[in-house]
Amino acid sequence: MKISQSQLEQVAVREDQYPPEDLREIAFAGRSNVGKSSLLNLLTGRKKLAHVSGSPGKTRTINFYRVNDAFRIVDLPGYGYAKVSRSISESWGKMMEHYLENRDNLITVIQLVDIRHAPSAQDKTMHDYLKAYGLDGIVVATKADKISRNQLNKQIRLIRQTLQLDPEDLVLPVSALKRTGADELLDVMEQLLEE
Repeated sequence: MKISQSQLEQVAVREDQYPPEDLREIAFAGRSNVGKSSLLNLLTGRKKLAHVSGSPGKTRTINFYRVNDAFRIVDLPGYGYAKVSRSISESWGKMMEHYLENRDNLITVIQLVDIRHAPSAQDKTMHDYLKAYGLDGIVVATKADKISRNQLNKQIRLIRQTLQLDPEDLVLPVSALKRTGADELLDVMEQLLEE
């Protein structure tokens, strides 16, 4: 799949602000500072579609991007940023939970983890939550340019073990900096949208 057209369609914190359920949606979730905005910019071929911030925890809304007038990419708030107050963190959690549990046109959630580290307890909690709702199956291991080729398979095994992935679950290494892995992810997204 090639993304030729993408734009921010809606920014929401409540359900009444969501766009209509007229297009299928693929959501992206990950810890703050995992590289979600950079990945979305890589996938869409746009440098500034999603705002890349030097300080994590900046996405505090659910951002709906209309893609090729055919589907939406949904950017969920990053989780696990320590410098955000507990009340704000809990409000993000409730906002995400409401979206994930009530959006009928949501087909999957692609979870992002940093390939350099074992997934955190929050990554594991998120994966278990997605699995319970049948929204799991694809993990993108970001920042793949930061480790050697020798470390790559070892880190992917660690991610699979820590998140207790099923054999059919995918772990796709991606580097926004080196622009690698995006085509594979777009192919997987295309297959999902065709199912």
